[in-house]
Amino acid sequence: MCSIILLVSVCGLVQGQFRDNPLVSTKTGLIRGQKSEQGYSQFLGVPYAVVDKNNPFGAAVPHTGFDSIFEAYKSTTCPQAENGTAIGTIDCLTLDIYVPTTTNSHDRLPVMVWIHSGGYALYGSSAFGTPNFLVRNDVIVVAINYRLGIYGFMCLDIPEVPGNQGLKDQVLALRWINENIEAFGGNAKQITVFGESAGGMSINLHLLSSYESLFQKAIIQSGTALSPWALVESNITIPLALAAALDFDTDDVHEALDYLASIDPHTLTQLASDLKITSVFGIRGTTPLLYPCIEKNIEGVEHFLTEDPVNLVSSKIINMPIIIGNTNNEMAFLYENADADFFSKYNFDLVTLAFDFGDNLEDALSNVKHFYIGDEKASENVKDEITDFASDFIFNYPTQRMAERFLDIGAKAVYRYIFSYSGDRNYIKTMRNLNSTGAIHGDELGYLFDSDMFDGDTITPEDQLMIDRITTLWTNFAKYGDPTPGTSELLPVKWEPITKTSQPYLSLDSDLTLEARPFQEKMSFWDDFYRSHRDQQKWLQDSNK
Repeated sequence: MCSIILLVSVCGLVQGQFRDNPLVSTKTGLIRGQKSEQGYSQFLGVPYAVVDKNNPFGAAVPHTGFDSIFEAYKSTTCPQAENGTAIGTIDCLTLDIYVPTTTNSHDRLPVMVWIHSGGYALYGSSAFGTPNFLVRNDVIVVAINYRLGIYGFMCLDIPEVPGNQGLKDQVLALRWINENIEAFGGNAKQITVFGESAGGMSINLHLLSSYESLFQKAIIQSGTALSPWALVESNITIPLALAAALDFDTDDVHEALDYLASIDPHTLTQLASDLKITSVFGIRGTTPLLYPCIEKNIEGVEHFLTEDPVNLVSSKIINMPIIIGNTNNEMAFLYENADADFFSKYNFDLVTLAFDFGDNLEDALSNVKHFYIGDEKASENVKDEITDFASDFIFNYPTQRMAERFLDIGAKAVYRYIFSYSGDRNYIKTMRNLNSTGAIHGDELGYLFDSDMFDGDTITPEDQLMIDRITTLWTNFAKYGDPTPGTSELLPVKWEPITKTSQPYLSLDSDLTLEARPFQEKMSFWDDFYRSHRDQQKWLQDSNK
């Protein structure tokens, strides 16, 4: 490999002596990157797959490679509506690759692959900043762009658009990384995927998918396949509705798709947003229309998921170490700024996302309501309790169920955490100017990534300590499969995995502490609730059809 690079006088990259504008030779061709301000090399916008322009809603194909040097200087973003305005390009199936100066051909570095969040509708590989804090711990970080919204997650049960295209993009990205990361000094046999929210949910679904094993370790942050919002049903009316809104009336889905393929991606993305077809899940608990789905089994079509995750046992999980956790006040990111009218009308009907109660709906909801607010009327006075309910149902309990499920399937070790630290870099609290207690959904991202949002801010000693701790835990896990292979002044606590009889978790707060059974009373309530209403669970009914 080095001989090829020597021909262009850039063998210094492989041997750890970076020059300006480093160049690597991959199986897809020569790629030129840049040196970052922090000294490591970055290769931005590296293509791994290509969207079919005749059917941009269907399967992508692997990128065929470069005839000349590809200059990887700029990240891309997939089509999306950002603050009500369409942005991005359909030519967005790219990777951002960050390589520390310590890489060399003799001692290949662990690789961490980031799958971003955004409800499968927003953001991109660089949305939360650069991985400076991680790369300095001698790991290569790769961030994936995958199709979102109307282009990535229409599920139509037809061969042309079977569903889960965005997840299948991620599969192509992981295959590219496995085949090419050694050219950057990475170890293809030591790949850890990590992601938050939709990214964490994606990773959980990868673990259960029908595709081959493409990574060795997983970190799932605030998003599991057992969340009631994890999957949606196929909906063939979506392309018909979009076409009709553009004055193209047809009841033939193929005609509608052919027409929509001719529409400018910004126009179509904006329309899908305006019609609320593409949206992150809503404050009132409405289910998104464009999310992962359970695909119809169609002959000759590669499938990602054809059964409910609850029913799946995957050999990929056996002997895999996994970190899984969430923040301590998740749903405050949606509920904190809700008005008094929202809380006065709150009826706890989120549980209908996972259950079909029939005539027993009122009794079931009454039990949930009484547990959380007693005899109080729903109102702003019990805002915190209502927020706790939503956090428990959408995040806390699904995380516990999934952790136990991993253990049952045979994971090597399952490490649980709760992130509750509140500092000046809590990402979503800062972005939305919220004053919630503890940490809300996505807040840990400000300590994993170096975001422009905090440019110019002096990092407090307390925040620096959290940056150092969480990035060391995550990179230790990528290197050793154990976040605390030894204790130290920085990491004074040994993080123990859960077992069949104990559920320790690491509390990531101002102090690191190992606690037992997070939210124990509430999780016991949901254990009993799911057990009592087993026959009403939608996944069970679907599996018996």
